[in-house]
Amino acid sequence: MAECPVNLEGNVVTWHQLHNDDPTQSAKILVCEIAITRVHVHESIRVPGTPNRVDPDAWKPLIMNFQRFYSVGDEIRPSRLASIDEEWYR
Repeated sequence: MAECPVNLEGNVVTWHQLHNDDPTQSAKILVCEIAITRVHVHESIRVPGTPNRVDPDAWKPLIMNFQRFYSVGDEIRPSRLASIDEEWYR
């Protein structure tokens, strides 16, 4: 969990083949559809006092973009959506 504080468990729902209309590309590219069944979140990145909310200021995920690694920066500006309690729009 120290190296990856968010882990997902899931089941394969189906596989999709892309480019079926092109015989030279058919079955060369597959997309896997997964149904997430459980999420594990390390306590160090949870919002204090909540069992299932991630603190965006505590978690800085690693993102690969064009073969280079990045993380997220500071919040650019506030969001009105963030002012609504998550429980209201579940």
